[in-house]
Amino acid sequence: MSLLQLNLPDGFAQAVHLTQAELEGQIRLMAALKMFELGKLSSGKAAELAGVSRVEFFELCGRYQVPIVSYDEGELQAEVEFLAQWRP
Repeated sequence: MSLLQLNLPDGFAQAVHLTQAELEGQIRLMAALKMFELGKLSSGKAAELAGVSRVEFFELCGRYQVPIVSYDEGELQAEVEFLAQWRP
């Protein structure tokens, strides 16, 4: 695993009411969620970065309103048309 150092202003952890360890975990989680949302990481890699299982990561996606599946307009339209074929 590689190491990334991040310089934060003095008192930052106190300002957000977190211990240093909690802050590290939150930064890793937020980075994982955002990179997953942007399509930069798979769910497995994002879960690994966040230090949780994939199931836990998907639960966290729900908690932080990060969509697990994202369609562009064309993909969504194709999915709607496909599903419409199966309607009675």
